[in-house]
Amino acid sequence: MAAYTLVTANRNYSSWSLRPWVLMKALGIPFADRIEPFTKPSNYEEFRAFSPTGQVPVLIDGARTVWDSLGIVLYLADRHRGVWPNSDEARAFAQSAVTEMHGGFSALRSACTMNVGVRVEPVAHSPALARDIARIGELFETALDRFGGPWLGGATFTALDAFYAPVAFRVRTYGLNVGRGLGWVERVIDHPAMQEWEAAALAEEWREASHEEELAAAGRIVADYRA
Repeated sequence: MAAYTLVTANRNYSSWSLRPWVLMKALGIPFADRIEPFTKPSNYEEFRAFSPTGQVPVLIDGARTVWDSLGIVLYLADRHRGVWPNSDEARAFAQSAVTEMHGGFSALRSACTMNVGVRVEPVAHSPALARDIARIGELFETALDRFGGPWLGGATFTALDAFYAPVAFRVRTYGLNVGRGLGWVERVIDHPAMQEWEAAALAEEWREASHEEELAAAGRIVADYRA
């Protein structure tokens, strides 16, 4: 019986949910998979029933509730091997890069929200978005060069890969140029856990209206693989 319950939301949109979910799947940490789907633009009051912030993801460990994707990863790292890379150098890099993703890249989040099932016509980037994309490409290339791949922290999948996994979907959806980091993007999307997440995303029928309408009105959706 799984010791944990991980509460997440819609697979197509919930990038924050993806991070701990794919990490736990990749590391073989058992958990009960509980989905609390978005059903309207704000589900704050409903989600407050199980989440102190009214947001997902949330990890439930017996009587204890752990919230926020980074909080969950830190909690798991105290209890399970493999969450962070083994070497001191790779672990320091991974922890810095994870916190950079957790607190940064606001232009990318705003302009390129995660939408797993569609492909979008690329457009000119704002200066802020161009900086975010360039920084992500630099980070990928630095990690792969320094630690030898195939994963960002070296030989094994860790929290570093999990935190940038939503970026991989964004790179594919919006046709973003991350240089040599594209090899990692393709590799992580091919991971069995990511394939499982994607299959569930494509099967979902719920749509977040404002996001979908924005892309459709701009004529940017060139392919839609969802149900």
